[in-house]
Amino acid sequence: MFKRLLTPRFNLPFSLPLLVSQCAVCNSWPTRQVCAPCVSRFSPQTLRCAACALDLPSDLSLGTAGIKTDPRLCIDCIRHPPPVDNTLVAVTYAYPWSELITRYKFGNRPGWAPFFADILLGAAGVRPVLEALHADDLIIPMPLSAERLQSRGFNQAWALARAVSLQAGTLAQSDARLLLRVKHTQPQTTLQREARLANLKGAFQVDPLRASRLAGRRVVLLDDVMTTGASLFTAAEALRAAGAAHITAMALARTPAT
Repeated sequence: MFKRLLTPRFNLPFSLPLLVSQCAVCNSWPTRQVCAPCVSRFSPQTLRCAACALDLPSDLSLGTAGIKTDPRLCIDCIRHPPPVDNTLVAVTYAYPWSELITRYKFGNRPGWAPFFADILLGAAGVRPVLEALHADDLIIPMPLSAERLQSRGFNQAWALARAVSLQAGTLAQSDARLLLRVKHTQPQTTLQREARLANLKGAFQVDPLRASRLAGRRVVLLDDVMTTGASLFTAAEALRAAGAAHITAMALARTPAT
């Protein structure tokens, strides 16, 4: 019965407690998916750009004595502000998170969503944003193309969004059908930044029959991994064009700058 509940075509059991298991990192037992010491060790608090969530140096000077950024922003986001009001992430996309997230999304393991939601909810600034949402506001997962959804078996961002919503107790609704991915693109990981943007052109669209749902609303746009931000920011542009008043991008993990 429990196995059937975890099958993608059924509702996921997010109301269930996190199950006891062996730590996937250090193999300690018993614990949840990753033990508390490993979570603490591999998710240190870091100073990040408020707009794109890249790591920032502790000294926020711009190279000219006495000039500081406020709020904390990287040079690229000062010069070219992204179409979101802020971006929040929990961890850096590196060991062990890169391996665990890969297993989650490509290994058909939606049962990990509540654990990852707990990690995201522990990140600085995440809970206040969710608690400030009203009943008419929205949590929107990054959509997958029909082809990718069929091959993967479930949308990992949607599973994460539902778990986050339920565990945070937010009044906002999670909506996986308002933002659509209407263009199947090649994987972004194989492309450079300019090619990523070209690859994503026209990829996202708000359901035209429901676009009014966004007018004047606060939106949390949620994904599992943020690489360059091209996908999240392109999707945010579609939401902004449909009338979203405030957009917070959230991701479980952020790829570090290269």
